[in-house]
Amino acid sequence: MSYSLQLYTLRNAIQEDLPGTIRKVADIGFTQVEPYNFVATAQELGEALRENGMTAPSGHAPLLSQDQDRIFTAARELGITTVIEPFIPADRWQSAEDVQATAAQLNEAAKKGAGYGIRVGYHNHQWELESRIEGRTALEYFADLLDPELVLEVDTYWVAVGGQDPVDILGKLGTRVKFIHIKDGPLTTNTKAQLPAGQGKVAVLDVIAAAKSLEVGVVEFDDYDGDIFEGINESLSFLTASGEGIKA
Repeated sequence: MSYSLQLYTLRNAIQEDLPGTIRKVADIGFTQVEPYNFVATAQELGEALRENGMTAPSGHAPLLSQDQDRIFTAARELGITTVIEPFIPADRWQSAEDVQATAAQLNEAAKKGAGYGIRVGYHNHQWELESRIEGRTALEYFADLLDPELVLEVDTYWVAVGGQDPVDILGKLGTRVKFIHIKDGPLTTNTKAQLPAGQGKVAVLDVIAAAKSLEVGVVEFDDYDGDIFEGINESLSFLTASGEGIKA
């Protein structure tokens, strides 16, 4: 298992200076990143990653609302091997029919992605855990509808905000979980209150240990009331000091 950084964390810095931001991420010690909405920036981002010896094993892109061929083409250019749908709004998680429809759409996206040699995944927020379908969380119900090749990236912080124990949920979702988002804080929807890993209410190391088929642990802040580069540095320092990861 290794560590990556979700570049959405640094969206403001990237907008001002993409190459310089990637260089700072490399200087902190990350060798991997998880890009977001990467179609528009694929060329510049690819150059920055190559210059800093970095890779992008996964990336976020709106597969269910934008041109999938363009997304998979850009992903292949960047070396991204897993493209993750990052956001399906809360109103789509309230009924079995809607969850079934979303699963069917992602299954179709996965078939297209396979033609590019790319795997498809899904990333949750809190509402997939707050909603219950047939006695289970909507996320669990959804997972059972996915084709075997689809994977999950469990945002462990939003699982906890949604009222569930991330360790328990990771156990229930099992080997389908190949990525997790690692973040910490007071477990509220106030994203500015998020904290570096190990400084909040999430039992981060227990969460990592519960993901038995984990390939990459992705550090992320949705927002931060401080110097964001210091925040990600503190998160990576905590994780590498724990010995839980192989490389950053």
